[in-house]
Amino acid sequence: MISISAILDVFITLNILILVAFSGWWICRYLLRSFGLQHAYRSHLKLLNALFLAILISPALILMLNALQTHGFTAHLKFNLSDQVVSHYLSGGFDMKASDLERLLAVRGAVTENVANAAGWGASSIIAVFLLGGVISVGRLIFSAFCLYRIVRQSHAWRKLGRVKIGLSDRILVPFSTRGLRNYYIVIPSHMLGQKDEMKVSLAHELQHLRQGDIEWEILLEVLKPIFFWNPAYHAWKRQVEHLRELSCDSEVLKKGRVDIVSYCETLLSVCQRTLRKDRSFLIAFPKVTLVTADRLSWREGRKSFLEQRVVSLLHANHMRRPRILTLCFIVPLVASVLLCAVAIQRSGDWSQDRLMLSTIVNLERLDQINSQASTPGAWN
Repeated sequence: MISISAILDVFITLNILILVAFSGWWICRYLLRSFGLQHAYRSHLKLLNALFLAILISPALILMLNALQTHGFTAHLKFNLSDQVVSHYLSGGFDMKASDLERLLAVRGAVTENVANAAGWGASSIIAVFLLGGVISVGRLIFSAFCLYRIVRQSHAWRKLGRVKIGLSDRILVPFSTRGLRNYYIVIPSHMLGQKDEMKVSLAHELQHLRQGDIEWEILLEVLKPIFFWNPAYHAWKRQVEHLRELSCDSEVLKKGRVDIVSYCETLLSVCQRTLRKDRSFLIAFPKVTLVTADRLSWREGRKSFLEQRVVSLLHANHMRRPRILTLCFIVPLVASVLLCAVAIQRSGDWSQDRLMLSTIVNLERLDQINSQASTPGAWN
C-alpha cells in the first residue's frame, strides 16, 4: 500500500516540475523569438503540451528507476541533486556550517512527514487550506460541467459530421466546442444562421480545435485544477495554453485558404462585441473551447487585449517550412531536462559516502560545541 508521505512526495515533485518546466518554456520562447519564429504557434503549443506530458509521466519514470535500482540494474545511474550539493560542499565549493546544510537538506522530508502525520498547527493549517480549496474547486468543476451539459442538451440539432454534432442555441452569444464520452459537439448561436461569413468562420475555427485535440487538453487541465489550484505556475501555464491554442487555430484555419483574413477578423470583432453582454451560465460552463473571450481587464488597464494580439498575429503571420523538425529540436532537450530534473530532486534513498562524511562533520561540530561550553568557566553553575 502506498503511504501518505509517498503521495505527498509525488505531489511536491509535480509542483516543482511545473514551475521548472514553465520557466524553461519562457526561456525557449525567447530563443524562438530570436530565431524569428515567434509566430510558429502550433510548434509553441506542441512544445508546451509535450512538457506537460513529461511532468505527468515523471512519477512513473521515477518508480521504474527505483525498481531497477533495487534489483541492481541501474545502480551506476544514480543522480540526486542533494547528493551533488553535499559533494560540492565537501570539496570546498561553498562555506556553510555542516549542521545548517544538513538541516536545509532535511526541510522537504520534515515538511512531508509533518503534513502526512498532521503534526503541529502548521501542518494542520496546510491540510485544512488544501482540503477547503480542493472542495471548492471540485464543486466549481461539477457545477460548470452541469451548466455546459444543460446548454448542449437544450441546443437544437442542426448538422452531424461523423462523430461531430452541430447544434444551434438561443442561449449563447459565442460559438464553442466540447465533447462527451464518444461524440464531439459544436454549438453555434442561432442568429448566425443569417450571417453566412460568421457561420463559415465559426465552424472552421471550432472544427480546427477538434483536429488539434484542444478539447481533450482543456478537459485535462480543468480536471487537474483542483489539485494544483494553489500553484500560480499552473494557472499561468493554463492561460498560456489557452492563448496559444487560439493563435494556432487562427493560423491553421487561414493557412487552408478557405476563409479570407478580412472575414475572419471581422467575425472575431463582431463576436467579441457580443460577449460584452454577459451570460452567467455560459461564462462558468467548462470545459469548452470558444471562438473568442472578452478580455475586460486588459481594456481597463490599458494593456493590449488578447483579441488585439490575435488580429495583429493574423496580419503578420508567416508560415514556416518543416515545423516538425523545429518542434523536435526544442521538444527533445526540454523534455529530457524535465525528466532529469524529476529524478534529481528526489530525496536521497540511502546513505552515500558523502552523506556519512557530512554526518560525521555535524557530529564533530556538536562535540566541539559541547567541549567549548564545558571549558567555559561557570558553564556548569
